[in-house]
Amino acid sequence: MTADVMSETARTYDCRQAFADELIALAAEDERIVAVCNDSVGSSNLVRFRELYPDRLINVGIAEQDLVGVAAGLAIGGFVPFVSAAGPFLTGRATEQIKTDAAYNGLPVVLCGQSPGLAYGELGPTHHSIEDLSWMRAIADLAIAVPADPVQTRAAVRWAAAYDGPVYLRLPRFKVPSVTPQDAPFEPGRSIKLTDGDDITVMAVGTMVSRALAAAETLRAEGVGVRVLNMTFVEPLDVEAVLRAARETRGIVTAEEATTTGGLGAAVAGIVAQNRPRPMRILGVQREFAPTGSAAFLLEHFGLTADGIASAVRELLAPAGSPSAS
Repeated sequence: MTADVMSETARTYDCRQAFADELIALAAEDERIVAVCNDSVGSSNLVRFRELYPDRLINVGIAEQDLVGVAAGLAIGGFVPFVSAAGPFLTGRATEQIKTDAAYNGLPVVLCGQSPGLAYGELGPTHHSIEDLSWMRAIADLAIAVPADPVQTRAAVRWAAAYDGPVYLRLPRFKVPSVTPQDAPFEPGRSIKLTDGDDITVMAVGTMVSRALAAAETLRAEGVGVRVLNMTFVEPLDVEAVLRAARETRGIVTAEEATTTGGLGAAVAGIVAQNRPRPMRILGVQREFAPTGSAAFLLEHFGLTADGIASAVRELLAPAGSPSAS
């Protein structure tokens, strides 16, 4: 990790504000930009957008199927709709419309899943958006981007507005440190290498990227070289980076604030298993309903912390038969 990135890790930032600011900037440049929400103006940080462009914000109420259907109609009419809603409700209630109305028709609809993963904490499993990466990755021709910080969030919004097709943007609620180098690209199918190492590769997305960097720092002090990749796009995935990791390091750890049944870890494992098998650890929620508790408690419970990532790396490096390898 470069010195300028390391200096930023002590401060944290709200990606939702970066999303709102960039959307307003885009709207000032392009009158086709519209926002569509489901009674979520405040939680989506769209209050200022509504003040500036009241005729370009459409609130359909708590009706997520209509939310996506209206956005598809706007896209057919030549607009570029940004659909903003809480991740669990956008993907859980409107999967059919995302598949049929947006993806099947190849429409430029930007689906912004706000506050995904375990961010809603005490509100429990109904509000945890841990299945969204699995559900969305199963839909053909739908790009899936998971920004790791405000720099990537702004880049993602701008990229999605110009992309000729449907996109799912997963926008975190947690404040996160800035981890993206100044010259880093934002391109489908391209990851960003944040640290180099020949022992283990850690591939992370979203809020897990900064935790992976913290784990790499801890392990470096133990003499372990960890390559940290911010995968950014779960679909299309950076296949070449995955294959290089399988060739050049002894194992791979994936980390995502999501269920492990079909997201980043499953995508990486499919490539590794079919091309160059390597030991892996897939960190996430192991196909269960998360207990109710604070977001911090839940992350600790599922090992989605810097310590949890470091432990997974040590397990991969432990000799066969040792307690750490079991």
